[in-house]
Amino acid sequence: MSINDDLTKPVLVHASRNDWIPSPAPGVDRRMLFRIGEEKARATSIVRYAPGSSFAEHVHTGGEEFLVLEGVFQDGDGDYPAGTYVRNPPGTAHAPAAERGTTIFVRLWQFRAEDRTQIVRRPGEGACVTPRSGGGSAIILFQDEHEEVRLEEWPAGSCLTVENGNGLEYLLVAGSLTANGDAIAPLDWGRLPGGIDFEVRVGEQGATVWMKFGPLLHGTVCERSKVD
Repeated sequence: MSINDDLTKPVLVHASRNDWIPSPAPGVDRRMLFRIGEEKARATSIVRYAPGSSFAEHVHTGGEEFLVLEGVFQDGDGDYPAGTYVRNPPGTAHAPAAERGTTIFVRLWQFRAEDRTQIVRRPGEGACVTPRSGGGSAIILFQDEHEEVRLEEWPAGSCLTVENGNGLEYLLVAGSLTANGDAIAPLDWGRLPGGIDFEVRVGEQGATVWMKFGPLLHGTVCERSKVD
């Protein structure tokens, strides 16, 4: 299966308009944003867990990165409320569950093979940095020499230019935007190849935006040759 797999082209997915697709686990559904492969895929998705649903314990052979959007995500290490950002590098494992239900934004099989940094950022945690021109606040959730992940708050009515040198992926967590001529609603996801800036006008409710800066696929990304 291939979904939005051409990394040389800008992509915008209005995820809230897409159907939920059942996963193999009862009560767990997905909206697929990017995908290369079948069930064990290099993928970016929004995943919804019904109350009481769970997945069997599994190893993150290619790494897993997620942001909790609604409810409380759970595994053997604890509870993760909305706003929590987690990086589980290659080789880690867990058994996800959601006693009261949850929705997460998740990226699979997109870690560099040598990346072993595991982090959990609770809501509000991270490095507060000077906001960009027109912005309200900015927190760095993760940063190394290869990529940077941010959560930014932008005030209503502001206009911003987010420079994009090497690649940009974004998710509108809350609020509304008009960006590069397109109206963007909560949980809409986009990807821009390097060299195309993110030109934004913020709507009346302001905006909360998750962004990842760096190569859209790392040169040393974990190989999937032994999976479907």
